[in-house]
Amino acid sequence: MRIVACLNGDRRPGAHPALPVSVDQLVADAHAVVAAGATEIHVHPRDPSGAESLAPQVVAPLMERLRDEGPRVPVSLTTSLSAESDPWRRYDLVQRWASSALPDSVTLNLHEAGSVDLAHLLEDRRIGVEAGVWTVESARILIATKLSVAAVLVEPTQVAVEDARRNADAICSLLDRAGVDRPRLLHGADATAWPVLESALDAGYDIRMGLEDTMRLPDGEEAHDNAALVAHAVSLASAAA
Repeated sequence: MRIVACLNGDRRPGAHPALPVSVDQLVADAHAVVAAGATEIHVHPRDPSGAESLAPQVVAPLMERLRDEGPRVPVSLTTSLSAESDPWRRYDLVQRWASSALPDSVTLNLHEAGSVDLAHLLEDRRIGVEAGVWTVESARILIATKLSVAAVLVEPTQVAVEDARRNADAICSLLDRAGVDRPRLLHGADATAWPVLESALDAGYDIRMGLEDTMRLPDGEEAHDNAALVAHAVSLASAAA
């Protein structure tokens, strides 16, 4: 089972006292979450101001430090339009990422403009694509385009737990009927993060946890840091095994 630590997401600097933003913080946090049981890490790169960025001059130093000083686990980066709102500029930035400092994979939200073109570029660059599927309509895009993806990231965005679970079930049912057999990772956010993680474990899917998805433990207490969140997720996965 993959246990991905999602370290920061699009949360603003200071949203949580332990939110990692700088390269130093991200490298240190990567070691901490792997020690807690994570098998991979997922990062939203940040520029010196703390804003999300896909610029080559931001991505390359981050990836070089993670490769040289980080734990020996796969690294995934975002390509969300929250990091670059112009899909054509996003394509250009990814195209200019240094070939010596590429991530193992990226997450790519299929509902976002330009996603299919970017998926083809990523395939050409030999970067794995984790297809972000938020809705049944996004699942239909994946099926219709027959994109070559490394995994499917099922991401229900509904606020209510039962609504999120129903959406995830509908997405997974459609993928099953279409014969999409790529590995699946299922996760929620904030109030749905822990209940949806439990649903993922029940279904035998991969999981992720970290400050991108929630800043609280299941009892509502604020988590100390990413490692605390990952450690609890690992304990739930072990209990479910």
